[in-house]
Amino acid sequence: MSLKEEILKIAKEAKFASQKLANLSSATKDRALLRMAESIKINKEKIKEENSKDIALAKEKGLSKALIDRLTLNDKRIAGMWHTLEEIARMQDPIGKIESIQKRPNGLQIGKVVVPLGVIGIIYEARPNVTVDAGGLCLKAGNATILRGGSEAIHSNIILADLLREAVDKALLPQGCIQLIRTTDREAVMEMLKLDEYIDVIIPRGGESLIRTVTENSTIPVIKHYKGICHTYVDEEADLEMAERICFNAKVQRPGVCNAMETLLVDEEIAAKFLPQMIKRFQEAGVEIRGDKKTSQIVGGIKRASEEDWGTEYLDLILSIKVVEGIDEAINHINSYGSGHSDAIITNNYSRVKKFLQEVDSAAVYANASTRFTDGGEFGLGAEIGISTQKLHARGPMGANELTSTKFIIFGDGQIRC
Repeated sequence: MSLKEEILKIAKEAKFASQKLANLSSATKDRALLRMAESIKINKEKIKEENSKDIALAKEKGLSKALIDRLTLNDKRIAGMWHTLEEIARMQDPIGKIESIQKRPNGLQIGKVVVPLGVIGIIYEARPNVTVDAGGLCLKAGNATILRGGSEAIHSNIILADLLREAVDKALLPQGCIQLIRTTDREAVMEMLKLDEYIDVIIPRGGESLIRTVTENSTIPVIKHYKGICHTYVDEEADLEMAERICFNAKVQRPGVCNAMETLLVDEEIAAKFLPQMIKRFQEAGVEIRGDKKTSQIVGGIKRASEEDWGTEYLDLILSIKVVEGIDEAINHINSYGSGHSDAIITNNYSRVKKFLQEVDSAAVYANASTRFTDGGEFGLGAEIGISTQKLHARGPMGANELTSTKFIIFGDGQIRC
């Protein structure tokens, strides 16, 4: 079977499965999710064994520490996966919910009901936990899933997908509801992107080049999960102890993820007081600082930031710092260079909080908290299939509710249009 024929077969199976999934009861889906969770739990050692193969290959290739961190499945992260599936099972089923109903003057009753999207194709890179999160969320929302992970995580993705498929088979769900494209041939993605007859939406998760490739080549609607150029602005009325704690967490706690801070903006009124200690703490944690002219004047010996740095998602222990004249310059900088992902203000001034939350055009905007919270689990969604940085059809962390559409249902008693 050629690659083209293989991808087409997968897509046809997913389309058939989606028609069955759309009409499953909540109880049936939830039992399948719990079987999936149990399968992950009891096969922890197998998962780690396969994951170790991916980590070994990543080290041989000289991949960055941040990427290897995203790739690694340890006991805590594996436990997180099965806990996530259990939490998704406990959540309310979004399918079948009637959003509105109205009676027209002619007697027609017109309602709108929540339905699955259908078949969701997910293209992602070196984060094998996406295999489980995506499979679980799509199933909850009655969607079939076609997964295409990155070559860096191929062994991890295969074992996880196999465990999920075995579980749904035992739960007597339709075959084809969760499928993984097992080849690392990039041509598989191109074939997948042409199958708009069978796949309803594509969700790419990864670097800028992946997103652009998918967007430019897909005949299927794309929900973009673009890069995370996240900012934290420390206002002149900030609690500086709180600001230091939040900024350190936003950059250092896990730098290789999309909700980590990439640029720190500091009001010039407190920059000389705040930056020396803040930069020292960053440097002690191994962070490379790239500062603007004013930052370099306050703290010597740091690298000067270039124009390119302000628009760069490092996903590493690198941080750009800019001193700004006030909140207006901070907001302008964020809206000019940011990616619409997550941005934060640290201040005790309520009017500035209100202004920042209103004027920063991002999917998640924070006051006095770390951007690291932009996550489906942290937002109470159970998990996320990704973080949409566009405005259609969803924005921000996408849980089961965001993997749905609607249709109109109309009740009449013989009405005809004149």
